[in-house]
Amino acid sequence: MKKLINDARAVVDETLGGLAAAHSDILSVSFEPRYVARRGAPIAGKVALVSGGGSGHEPLHVGFVGRGMLDAAVPGAIFASPTPDLVFAATRAVDGGAGVLYLVKNYTGDVLNFETAADFAAGAGIRVESVLINDDVAVEDSSFTAGRRGIAGAVLVEKIAGAAAERGDDLDSVAAIARRVNASMRSMGVGLRAGVVPYSGEPSFTLDDEHIEFGIGIHGEPGRAVIPLEPADAIVDRLVTAITGDLPFVAGDRVLLLVNGLGGTPLSELYIVFRRAAQSLVERGLAVTRSLVGSFATSLEMQGVSITLLRLDDELLELWDAPVHTAALRWGC
Repeated sequence: MKKLINDARAVVDETLGGLAAAHSDILSVSFEPRYVARRGAPIAGKVALVSGGGSGHEPLHVGFVGRGMLDAAVPGAIFASPTPDLVFAATRAVDGGAGVLYLVKNYTGDVLNFETAADFAAGAGIRVESVLINDDVAVEDSSFTAGRRGIAGAVLVEKIAGAAAERGDDLDSVAAIARRVNASMRSMGVGLRAGVVPYSGEPSFTLDDEHIEFGIGIHGEPGRAVIPLEPADAIVDRLVTAITGDLPFVAGDRVLLLVNGLGGTPLSELYIVFRRAAQSLVERGLAVTRSLVGSFATSLEMQGVSITLLRLDDELLELWDAPVHTAALRWGC
């Protein structure tokens, strides 16, 4: 294992220390209890958005704390859910009196721990709504979850719901927007080579050089099949076919296309993927109206990519374009 770390047990805290030092104008970090909060939180009268999950997926979620996105993110250990007491502490820290929205990826630990934190919040007089993110079309169940997994589509939910909260929507309205985004998007990924978990020193899965995991999860969970390595265009066509056939998208739809690197994929390869994905969508009569390319929901240094497709309407497009200022995503500010 070759990593730029000091101590495997200190990776999360030292990551957060660097995040706080680099972006002190945007966010602050609490180490005991551990969470990241928007600078200036709580904001009176504003719905607060809280998300989180295991570390190792950066910039998800800690890199999306700031204006127009999350008010707090709660990181657990590498690939491990944050405990309910940490989620509750973050909830209290950012509650501005208008209620708190939990955005929860569909993994068993995250779901249970955020549910327990919501119970704690209710006991403290804080109203909480929760939205489950389950955009992955690869599998219905896995070793980590019942039902579909939540993957890179979380970035789109956090951005669009965050914009709705920023413009002053109430809790029910922001939750409804988040659910609409989740219902209107689909994702799927492919893994070429695993990341190495620091505390174990072992890759999260094994593949030989001639095969890939089609439908990989963001913790290295199995997908639909292990298949022979193909040229990029053929892999992209497989992903786009699976995604567009699931919603399904129809000719004339306006879409946002997210090509997301899983941590170890060069930007050059991500643009090769985007090129073919956009071509494939145009061939299906879809209009690629907005795009995002980069590594936003990773799996340590996993080599691979995921594609997310969101059907847009006028309101979702307006909210996507609204100003955002976070460590990892910013425009219009």
